[in-house]
Amino acid sequence: MPMIDAFIPEHALTPDAEARLLKELTDILIRAEGYDPGSSNAQRISVLHLHRPAAVFVGGEPSKLPRYRIIPFAPEGQYTDESRATVVREITEAVARAENTPFDEIAPRVWVFPTEVPDGQWGAKGIILRLPDIHAMLAGEDRRSEGEERLARRRSEKALGLGIVRATDK
Repeated sequence: MPMIDAFIPEHALTPDAEARLLKELTDILIRAEGYDPGSSNAQRISVLHLHRPAAVFVGGEPSKLPRYRIIPFAPEGQYTDESRATVVREITEAVARAENTPFDEIAPRVWVFPTEVPDGQWGAKGIILRLPDIHAMLAGEDRRSEGEERLARRRSEKALGLGIVRATDK
């Protein structure tokens, strides 16, 4: 259930290139969350907000070249370290294609911040949706447990990263 904030300066891309990029960003993020970009259900609930910065400054001076900031939001548990790295690379490659600029030249101007929203803090339809609910909606009710497993895996990774050890691990 991607939610994307894309900050793209006005006229940085041709209208056609920008339209292709926005669609590609959505597909990249649906795939990163483990779903099929061809799914009409996944497309229907994926939202991209396009922001037009009035100006972008680097070192206190107006930037001479366009700079891009893409913030994909996903419910906690949807990303792994590998999927976050893939998202950053694929988004940067997509912006390079849209601008028709070599990857190495554009990469320093593309900032990607894959962000996980803590479980219980994702609201839609006037209710809180937890990862198992979202996964069941996209993959089917019979696969709800996969959403629970994803969330448990992510919380375990966070605990290990903080050096927290469960009593059962001793």
